[in-house]
Formats: sequence, structure tokens, C-alpha cells
Amino acid sequence: MKKSLKGFLKLFYPNLCVCCEQELLNNEQAICSTCRHDLPIICYKDFKKNKIINVFAGKTPVEMAISFLYFNKDGKSQQLIHHLKYKNRQDIGSLIGDWFGSLLLKSKQFVDIDYIVPVPLHPVKLKLRGYNQLTLFGKQLEKQLNIPYKEDVLIRTSKRKTQTFKQRFERFENASTIFQLTDLNLFENKHILLIDDVLTTGATLESCCGELQKSQNIKISIATIAFTE
Repeated sequence: MKKSLKGFLKLFYPNLCVCCEQELLNNEQAICSTCRHDLPIICYKDFKKNKIINVFAGKTPVEMAISFLYFNKDGKSQQLIHHLKYKNRQDIGSLIGDWFGSLLLKSKQFVDIDYIVPVPLHPVKLKLRGYNQLTLFGKQLEKQLNIPYKEDVLIRTSKRKTQTFKQRFERFENASTIFQLTDLNLFENKHILLIDDVLTTGATLESCCGELQKSQNIKISIATIAFTE
């Protein structure tokens, strides 16, 4: 009976790839195999010297920085981020977290991380959206890397103000964005992996780092789903 109902629902509500809208095979999740192959995954020779970490040079000390994908306007990576953030496709965060986490595990560069910490949403935005797009992404990183995921220690106390220009994700983020640590002692002498969805100017992550650095002797690395050049 269950199989019959599942088949009926699939007939009228097919499981489609979020990138190309072709029907997914039974072993595919969110993205078809063809689109997975076409994703602009970033490869690294050095986790401490690359274009990602250069965004923070002279602004805030960062141990390592890495992004999973290049963010291409009107490309597959933009479609993934759009569905993750605005279409309640949290399964995309889970898929990418599992995929990205396995690559980070193989790199053996993140073995000394103590906690994974997401950039938080303001409570008002969280209530409106109903979820933080980073939660399942972070929890899959936690599972792959065996590192605790903490999403209630760094909080946002003011809403982000953005100005949209020609490209949707090219934005200036107002310096009044404020974050707060609820526990200054938890991250003392720890190495934190700070995660976000898209790295553009780095202003939000820099602001988060500024608050995290109130914990004594903290080290911070950064990982994001996508990066805009």
C-alpha cells in the first residue's frame, strides 16, 4: 500500500533536480548526477594560502579558509543556494554538508577543530524563514568530521541591512551588524570552524570573528558553501 501511494505521489509530484528540473533517479538526492558533475567545485593546493583566505587579509586573523563551490550568477551553484535559502530545501544543506565534509576529512587539515559554529540569523528572520539554512549543512559537517556543532553560542542581535546592486549576491553589508557571544569561556583556547552559505565581501564573517575573538586565545577557520569572485 505504501509503495503504491509513493508511486502515485511521484506521478503527480515528481522528485526533480533543483538545477535542471529533470526527474531524479531513486539513488539521486536533490541534484541529478549530470548536474553534480557540472558543479564548479573549488580545488585547493593550500588551505592557508588561497583566494578565499585573501579576502580576510589585513582584516581579521584566520587560520584556514575554504569554500566548496564558486558562486556563478545564473549557474547551478546559484540555483542550489536559492533553493536552500528561500525554498525550504534544507536537504540541499544536508547533501552539501555530507559531500564537503567528506572532502575536508580526506584533507586531514581540520583535525584540530573543536567546534563548528554557524553565522546566526536574527530571531525575526529565523521566525519568518522558519529555519537557518546552515543548520543541516553544519550537522552533516559535524557527522563527517566528528566535531560538535554549536548554534546557540554566537547570536545575532541586529538585523543585517543590505543594498542590492546588479548581481543578486553582490551586496554591501552594513557595519551595524552586531553579533554576541553568550558564553565567553566556551571557546577559550579552542579552534573554531565558522561556517556560512555565500562568501562575498566577507563583512559578516569578519564581524563574527570580531565577536568570537573576545574569547581568549581563540583560533578561527572559515568554511562556506560558495564563494563569489
